[in-house]
Amino acid sequence: MRIFSSVAKACTALWAAAMIVGAPVQADSLIENVNGITLNEEGKVVRFAAMVIDDDGRVKELLDRKDKRPKDVDFQFDGKGKTLIPGFVDAHGHVMGLGFAALTLDLSQTKTLAEAQEALRTYAAKYPNRRWIIGGGWNQEVWGLGRFPTAAELDVVVPDRPVYLERVDGHAAWVNSAGMKAAGITSATKAPSGGAIERAGGKPTGIFVDKAQGLFSKSIPAPRPVEKDLALMKAQEILLSQGVTAIADMGTTMSDWQSFRRAGDKGQLKVRIISYAGEIENMIAIGGPGPSPWLYDDHLKLAGVKLYIDGALGSRGALLKEPYADKPGEKGLALLSPAQLKNKMSRAAMDRFQTAVHAIGDQANEEILSAVEELQYTFKGDRRWRIEHAQIVDPMDLPRIARTGTIASMQPVHQTSDRLMAEARLGPDRLDGAYAWKSILESGAKLAFGTDVPVESSNPFPGLAAAMTREDANGQPFGGWLPGERLTREEAWYAYTIGAAYASFAEDRIGSLTKGKRADFLIIQEDIMLIAPQAIRNIKVEQTWVGGRPVFVNEAIQPVK
Repeated sequence: MRIFSSVAKACTALWAAAMIVGAPVQADSLIENVNGITLNEEGKVVRFAAMVIDDDGRVKELLDRKDKRPKDVDFQFDGKGKTLIPGFVDAHGHVMGLGFAALTLDLSQTKTLAEAQEALRTYAAKYPNRRWIIGGGWNQEVWGLGRFPTAAELDVVVPDRPVYLERVDGHAAWVNSAGMKAAGITSATKAPSGGAIERAGGKPTGIFVDKAQGLFSKSIPAPRPVEKDLALMKAQEILLSQGVTAIADMGTTMSDWQSFRRAGDKGQLKVRIISYAGEIENMIAIGGPGPSPWLYDDHLKLAGVKLYIDGALGSRGALLKEPYADKPGEKGLALLSPAQLKNKMSRAAMDRFQTAVHAIGDQANEEILSAVEELQYTFKGDRRWRIEHAQIVDPMDLPRIARTGTIASMQPVHQTSDRLMAEARLGPDRLDGAYAWKSILESGAKLAFGTDVPVESSNPFPGLAAAMTREDANGQPFGGWLPGERLTREEAWYAYTIGAAYASFAEDRIGSLTKGKRADFLIIQEDIMLIAPQAIRNIKVEQTWVGGRPVFVNEAIQPVK
């Protein structure tokens, strides 16, 4: 499976020839003989058998089987009765993180500490000349460790060069002794505000939580532009192979933006990227007086800024109203004070930048809602304030999401991954309002779904299944975890398409296959409205088209002849 595989290239070549030889002013294309399915703005299913695309790559018309086909088309594609659906819009991901995760040490599939150590040993032997070993994806909860891993457990594998491995959620780092030495970390090193250094006997154990990870920023070699561009190409390859045609990039850096622009300038930006800068300063430097216009035929836009108010549940950085059930006395980490949060949100809103605020714990969610309630009287109009994750919300605060017009940008796969850990962190009596998709939707608030890739796989199909069943890949727990929060098929799909587009002011361009929107779509075998929910997990994308042109063909399913 490759981005712009030879099949896609051949298809594009035929298209280009048709456009050049005797092409009329309006060069339409016809996608014929498909089981077309999309949702309309009201969330109702619309079926069609063919689609006309104009020369600008937009949907011109949907046709039923009985409708007459246009005669003067310059390109025609026979779908052979397969299902055609809109491309997925990932409301929250990290594009460069995905690319670098695929190019560095990936521990996301390890089930034990021993497996992680062996993966590190193999990687170190494969790349003996790399000054630092960088990677991530580890999860001590999956390993059943009952504690954080230590530097000593890295030292026995790689004692002679620095190792820096981010936790799966990106909110903690596991570092060996050589890495701490290279960064000048000693027993006297103090954790910065909003961060924590795990210690034993007063000495750092090798775990650095949230802002304490910044202690290594000057020591770890920054990726070169060529490496950034390679990571972007790898990320696009993965996203398109899984049917993601647009993604909100949360935490875009200046060097990320420059890589996006280089790809756009070369015509190599195939996935639509909606950027949220990782810092107010980057937001201003990139956008200047306001959000950028859409660039490269709607492939790139700076929409606003991503802020963090707390950490993650797994590293006990999520900010809670009451102490952690499995660590009494700790309530998490406040990465911004309420005043700092409002100041940053105000600065963004002054120039109509959108704010997307990471909030996982119930205290963090309460603070962002309070900030919006205060700011909405100053900054009027359609602001579309966003809460990213909204994992643990006090039931008393749920109605406030709708009242403030705040969008809940959530990731269904987090629920299935975090279930046991959430029970341990919170205890059984504090789970109301946990991953509460249905309650949020029924309150009148808008949902947008994504994956938080590379924290989770960028594949949207498992997320759809999880949203409908609240069961993991093994069907556990039977009937779903807190099953009252399950969504209907249409509700889940809407959040992953139109809802995600709406969350970034992009619903006029993407999210559904309706007249005037970009013709971003997938070809799959299964009817997504009829297949069993658990079977949705296993759907494979056969083709991905962006702007009415093929950008990915799965050669394992459609071999090149």
